[in-house]
Order: sequence, then C-alpha cells, then structure tokens
Amino acid sequence: MADTTSSPLKRTALHALHVEYGGKLVEFAGYEMPVQFPTGVKEEHLWTRDQAGLFDVSHMGPCFLTLASGTRADPAAHDEIAALIETLVPSDIKGLKPGQARLTVLLNEAGGILDDLIITRPYEEDRQGELYIVVNGAMKDQDWAIFEAALAGKAVLKRADDGVLFALQGPKAEIVLGAHFPDCAGLKFMESRLMLLGGARCIVSRCGYTGEDGFEVLIPADAGPALVRLFLDDPCVRPIGLGARDSLRLEAGLCLYGHDLSPDVSPVEADLAWVIQKRRRETGGFPGAARILRELKDGPARKRVGIRPLERAPAREGTEIHVDGVASGVVTSGGFGPSLDAPVAMGYIDAAFALPGTKIDLMVRGKARPAEIASLPFIPARYKR
Repeated sequence: MADTTSSPLKRTALHALHVEYGGKLVEFAGYEMPVQFPTGVKEEHLWTRDQAGLFDVSHMGPCFLTLASGTRADPAAHDEIAALIETLVPSDIKGLKPGQARLTVLLNEAGGILDDLIITRPYEEDRQGELYIVVNGAMKDQDWAIFEAALAGKAVLKRADDGVLFALQGPKAEIVLGAHFPDCAGLKFMESRLMLLGGARCIVSRCGYTGEDGFEVLIPADAGPALVRLFLDDPCVRPIGLGARDSLRLEAGLCLYGHDLSPDVSPVEADLAWVIQKRRRETGGFPGAARILRELKDGPARKRVGIRPLERAPAREGTEIHVDGVASGVVTSGGFGPSLDAPVAMGYIDAAFALPGTKIDLMVRGKARPAEIASLPFIPARYKR
C-alpha cells in the first residue's frame, strides 16, 4: 500500500498577516505562502514598480557561519572564514569589504550549480570571522548539510530561519524604510548593516529580487510581525505574493533555482561568469574549476538568454526552442511581463544562436510561434550604486 502521509506545511511568523490581508495560500518550498492578495498578480507587480511592495521571504535560508574559534575584531579572522567558504564557491569572498555582500553559487565537483546564495561580510569590527549567508528556501537543508560536512571542526553554522526575513522593494522603499531605519539611506546596492528598531537587532541589506531598489531585513521572530505591520501601515506599501515576485524577477532577468539553474548548469552557461572575480579565475581551488575555467576561456556550448515571443501567447517552462526547424534549446522560465505588457521568457540555447536579435521558433502546443533572442534584463535595473 502506498504511503499517503505527508509532512504538514510550515508557516512563517507572518502567516497571520497573510491571512488578515486576504492572501491566497499555496505550498512553496515546504511552506504555506501567499501566491497573491486580492488585487491580483498584475496589480501587485505594477505597484512594486511604482511604489513599494513587501514580500515575506522568511522561508529562505538565512544563517551565520562563524569560525569555530569565534569572532574577533581582527581582519585576519575574515580572511580565515573566507578561505573556508571559498572551497565551496567560486567568488572572491576574501576581497569583500566590511558590510559588503556578494551573490555567488554553490558548486558540485562537475562545476554544476547546487544553489545560488548571497554571502555578506559583517560591517562591525567585533563580528569578523563571521559570514551572514542567505540560501534558497527549497535548498537550505542541502546547503547547510554541505557547509557542516565540509567545514566540520573549523566553522559553526547557526540557522536563522526561525526569524522574519522580509523584502521591501520599489522606488519608495528607501523613504518607507528610512522612517524606521534612518541609516538605510547610506547603504548602496549589496551593502548591509546591523541596525536597531524597537530594541530588536535587525540586519538591513540593500538588495532584492525585482530589479528595483530595495532592501531585505532580518528581524528576530518575537519582534518581526509587529515591526512588519509598521511598514504595511504605510500607504505606499502593499503585501506582494509569490506570483508577482516571479514576474518581477523574470522581467529583471534574474534566475530561479530549480528552473534556470540546476546541478548540470555551470555559472558560465548561466551567464553568471561575473560572480567569479579575477583572483579566483587565476587561482582556481573551487569545485568544478577545470570545467568552469575552460568554459571561461573557450566559451560554453550553450548560454542562458532572454527571449521575446513576437505574439501574445507566453512560452512556459519546458517549451522547445527551434532554429530553422531544429531543436536548439529550451525555455526555463516564461510568462507575461506586466511592465512590458508582453510575454517574456528565459532559456538555454546553443551558443551559436545566442546573439540578441536571432530569430527563433517556440513550440507552443505543437505549433511554431515566432520569437527572437533578447538582451537581459528586459527592463533596466534601478539599483542604488
């Protein structure tokens, strides 16, 4: 007899707020999460582009990796913890300045991507020897197990996914957040600081997943819901669900793990070669370095590209890409872009056909639909540099 039992869905500390605001709840990464609120995905998307959208991302995997010997006010401690994590990722973590964050990828021995993650060097002098890391929610158990196995006895992992992690994204985000965290205005894109609000120690990072200016804030669980309500009370802010989060990131040309990134895709194929800084290209020493350095030198066989369907029908994940009647790639993310009022997609195609403007066909329900390769992102990023 088949086992029909299943684990109950987890709930974030903001679950009651999702219900209060009328969120339509669905399963996502093992959690019960809002896919949309009553105004709908399109309105949420456009609101975020124009005002400020608040996203519950507490299902993600925030954590702290600390030297087994502890933190100390010594830059050498950062070099030590950076050397440990650099055995697993291809980015220059040693070169991070205090308070600087960097997107990177966790690699397998074949150079494939196991996850994408953000690693931050704390700004505070007494927190050197520690890294603040946020991994994807669906991959956090895998990632944390890799960290613990590879760095056993050298570093200690402390989970922080019992707290509240929210993103405030959009052109009004700085004004809204600045009313409670005045120092946030001084942050530039991919910078982070420890700040206080109502006596709670919060980590405020200027980053996000929409292409807009914005922030992600980690708050202790006991203080989180009340503090998030302060932001939702602002007339510039609305709660935003997973549906608009996906359409926003797609317009911004940002990858979604498990769709655009996977264990058989290298960072070079994924158009993420920029996460590998000069020092790491010269020294190697990361998983799959032979393949990745070879692809950096000779070019990959396939590339992640933007795709603009030339008709109104969107091309969904799994749609075959044909060139002159020959299957040459596949769509990995696709849908409608409300800011563009047009369908958009991303996918992988043979490198010979990856040039923007190249005419292709998308096999939608067995029929060839015209499209062309497009530059990414589909809309200009508005990060504060």
